[in-house]
Amino acid sequence: MPFLTAEQMEHFEEEGYLLLRGMLDVDAVIQPIIDEYHGVLDNLARELYATGQIESTYDELPFGQRLTRIVIDSGQIHAQYFDFSLPQTGIEPDTPFWAGPAVFNCLTHPDLLDAAESVVGPEIWSNPVQHVRLKPPERLVPRDHNGQALVSATSWHQDNGVVLSEADQSQVLTVWFPLNPATIENGCLQVMPRSHRAGLHTHCPGGTSGLRIPEQFMDMDSALPLPMDPGDVLLLTQHTIHGSLVNESDDVRWSFDLRYNAIGQATGRDFFPGFVARSKARSASVLRDPLVWEQLWRDTRDRLAREEQAGFNRWSADAAVCA
Repeated sequence: MPFLTAEQMEHFEEEGYLLLRGMLDVDAVIQPIIDEYHGVLDNLARELYATGQIESTYDELPFGQRLTRIVIDSGQIHAQYFDFSLPQTGIEPDTPFWAGPAVFNCLTHPDLLDAAESVVGPEIWSNPVQHVRLKPPERLVPRDHNGQALVSATSWHQDNGVVLSEADQSQVLTVWFPLNPATIENGCLQVMPRSHRAGLHTHCPGGTSGLRIPEQFMDMDSALPLPMDPGDVLLLTQHTIHGSLVNESDDVRWSFDLRYNAIGQATGRDFFPGFVARSKARSASVLRDPLVWEQLWRDTRDRLAREEQAGFNRWSADAAVCA
């Protein structure tokens, strides 16, 4: 896909989001990720079965149903097992993550980098605030001690709000896309158009995503659900308020959540490893080897497991808007 047109850029800047239908080649980009994650799920199923935590490896089930069955049996979500980032706290030498070649090839795909270049410029840093989201049906997932589902609708938030203040002056682009159809029933993303114009809001600790913007300070009537198909891509500014709906379907909702910013700008989690994804000024610095990328994450895990971990939250429940 070519770089964003002037009309697309105008929409992005005015509305705070841009939905690009059919941007990614499903066979070339999405399917390799799906195939790779089937292997990850195989490994998890065999580990849990070997330790008696699940009744079967459920090999005969499709990916989403298999994952859901494993979640029900084990009583755990296992989100970290699939993620290509580390958790915010509690990192141990054996904390799982997945940084496979299909994921790396997606992060560095020319179509995504073209879109990123349109927004942040030609010197592109792959920001390490990135995740895979595997959201099972809410009615089937385990509950905490308060009876709340461990995976539910994602609270209203801004991506700038979930990183440290050092990134407040950075221009960070969020790139969100589904790996299976994201529908209103299974918990698609929803945005608040034009909400980015007000800048960064105070976030309150709590909610299903750890932080939330209180709804009384937003125009809830403007909330816009965005059902998407595999191949569609959503671009968001760092100040666009967004969240997700509850998964009320019978299957998992599966998506990627990536970030890009200009080389040299703070990411808000600079102790996690980003990399040069594209550079016209210093092409030799571009990372092209997925094994090197994986090792960056392994080295970071080993280092952080030995250090005191400060966490990412800069907000306080004592803020007036959180009362």
